[in-house]
Amino acid sequence: MKEEEVKELVMELSSAVGISGKEDSAVAVASRHLERYATRLWRDRLGSLIAFKEGENPGEEPFSLALVAHIDEIGAMVTRIEEEGMLRFTAVGGIDPRILPGQPVVVHGRSPLKGVVGAKAPHLLSEQERREAPKLEDLYIDIGLSREQAEKQVRIGDLVSFDAPPLAMAAGKSIAGKSLDDRAGVAALIIAAAELAAARHRANVYFVASVQEEVGLRGATTAAYGLAPALAVAVDVTHGETPGLSPPDVFELGGGPAIAIGPNYHPALVRRLMEVAADERFAVQREADPGSPGTDAWVIQVTREGIPCALLSIPLRYMHTTVEMLHLDDLINTGRLLASFARSLDRPFVEGLACF
Repeated sequence: MKEEEVKELVMELSSAVGISGKEDSAVAVASRHLERYATRLWRDRLGSLIAFKEGENPGEEPFSLALVAHIDEIGAMVTRIEEEGMLRFTAVGGIDPRILPGQPVVVHGRSPLKGVVGAKAPHLLSEQERREAPKLEDLYIDIGLSREQAEKQVRIGDLVSFDAPPLAMAAGKSIAGKSLDDRAGVAALIIAAAELAAARHRANVYFVASVQEEVGLRGATTAAYGLAPALAVAVDVTHGETPGLSPPDVFELGGGPAIAIGPNYHPALVRRLMEVAADERFAVQREADPGSPGTDAWVIQVTREGIPCALLSIPLRYMHTTVEMLHLDDLINTGRLLASFARSLDRPFVEGLACF
């Protein structure tokens, strides 16, 4: 895929709404792109999107590779309608309350309703309140309706998404917007699928856009159990370089995807990813990860009797906000590395994964 196509793809994915548990709109966008390259496309019982592309492995027992990125995003849920018509809410996934006041949102009621997140004006805060970050329970959504009007349009449990269109930054290589965690990963799967469409590969490849990652890695759990691939690579985001932070906590934007190293990741897969990146001259970074990454890789590894797993992470600034920012080169190189890795696989390598 050309750079301009990738830019349009990631902006379209970012614009789609797909809060955990209600990912249909985002899945529809991903489906439209993946179906061009897939032998078969379906959704599993939990709702994860799975695209399958058959490998060419004549005379040998087939083996399968799963490439997994989550498609859901953080959001909110209405919990109460106040006397004044204001909506109280709770988080769906990890919302940072510091970024909420003044945010435009869409309340997905009987019909979509524009709203803004309100809070006390700074002039009316006490000295102590000014020193503290806002709490979710102190915030509300103002949809400009009375309580009687609001109750006709909104129900307890209705979801709320951020109303934040993606931005192409002035330099042209960076994109900012909501839900790039992890629509960027889904875009990388689509890039890989496009690359593999014109290449020979032995592995049967599953491209999995998993659901409900932000609320417990659920889609990857059920998809990995149902597919039982011989090996898997999860694709997510990691923290991009930011003023006041330095390595190893953050990674260079434009420096390539980060390959994670630690007990969650099979050392042979890590080595192969490093070797392929070196052979193809893809820039990559190394990420030390001795514990739980909080990504789909965590649950894939321990599915069934165990699935050899690796993690590629795209550097991302301002994670879990409405202005998450990435560099297009990192996204493109992630997709191309996934495709080259898939092409490198053969049965002897897969059989060797049983031995650490």
